[in-house]
Amino acid sequence: MKRVLVAPLNWGLGHATRCIPIIRALQELGAEVLLASDGVALHLLQAEFPHLPAIELPSYRIRYDTPSMVWNIGRQLPRILWAIGQEHRVVERLVKQYNLSGILSDNRYGCFSRRVHSVLITHQLYVRVPFLSWLVRPVVRLFLAQFHAIWVPDVAEPPGLSGELSHGNKSPCPNVAYIGILTRMEGYERSIEYDIAVVLSGPEPQRTILEQRLLEQAIFLPYKFIFIQGKTQAKNHHFVSPNVEVVSFLTSEELNNVLMSSRFLISRSGYSSIMDLAALGKKAILIPTPGQTEQEYLANFLSERRLFVTQKQDALDIEKGLSEIDLTSGIARNTYPTDAYIPTLKAWLAHLS
Repeated sequence: MKRVLVAPLNWGLGHATRCIPIIRALQELGAEVLLASDGVALHLLQAEFPHLPAIELPSYRIRYDTPSMVWNIGRQLPRILWAIGQEHRVVERLVKQYNLSGILSDNRYGCFSRRVHSVLITHQLYVRVPFLSWLVRPVVRLFLAQFHAIWVPDVAEPPGLSGELSHGNKSPCPNVAYIGILTRMEGYERSIEYDIAVVLSGPEPQRTILEQRLLEQAIFLPYKFIFIQGKTQAKNHHFVSPNVEVVSFLTSEELNNVLMSSRFLISRSGYSSIMDLAALGKKAILIPTPGQTEQEYLANFLSERRLFVTQKQDALDIEKGLSEIDLTSGIARNTYPTDAYIPTLKAWLAHLS
């Protein structure tokens, strides 16, 4: 039996959630799967796959304390590079200890080994950093070159769903494959129970700031809300007002049901959230994390195409956003097939020794 390590980045929950369909498919194809991550991402995977072995990797401990991407990442860069080096050492030990056949790393640049076929899953071939893209992109290309293959969760035809993040004038490396979107969500008909579902995620303290600002408005509006906090450590369920229900965490199936029974969604504009919205066929208000240029780009890219409403965190107005949502189309279900990655995964698994 072929043994595969799946290691998503702990940068909110998005990288872990989009690995869920891959983990399920690997098991259906007869592979033995090991999980590796840290923090909330690891907690989520353990909740979804309690029967699978899970290994804790060194944490990047990313925080977004200010709206400046350069400052946030710049001051944390030494710790991030240290964590990348440490996780690579851990992975090399795991290759030997578990006799691994392959590695699937979602944006963890240190999770590779020259001894087994290593794949990086990323939609950020062209990283956007204000004033420093010219410096950061060559460094990213060096990291990409350590992997045997790069899988991009998007369609090959530009602009795709990720726009310039994964479609540029030329590929940053020769071993790139576009595998279609990755999402654990599924669109289906369900009776409406909530007016608005708020899906919270991402690094602190911005996750909590967004939750508080949305709650301050929601409790005074004539709509039924459910807030999914994205806190995986413990499951908590309560009402903060008669119209606002709060739950700390939902499994994939529970979350899918809640989102399909909600008229509209409010979420960050992270790429994993965008892929989920494409599968669900729901309209949404997108709020990028301040200082996270990837999310700011995606929010602008999608709002310019009139797919979603976009608001800034420091200028939130739920009622105004809802008044504008009829001017958007959302992404129709089945526009992006959710199983296009299966042939690539099958071929990769067959190739492993």
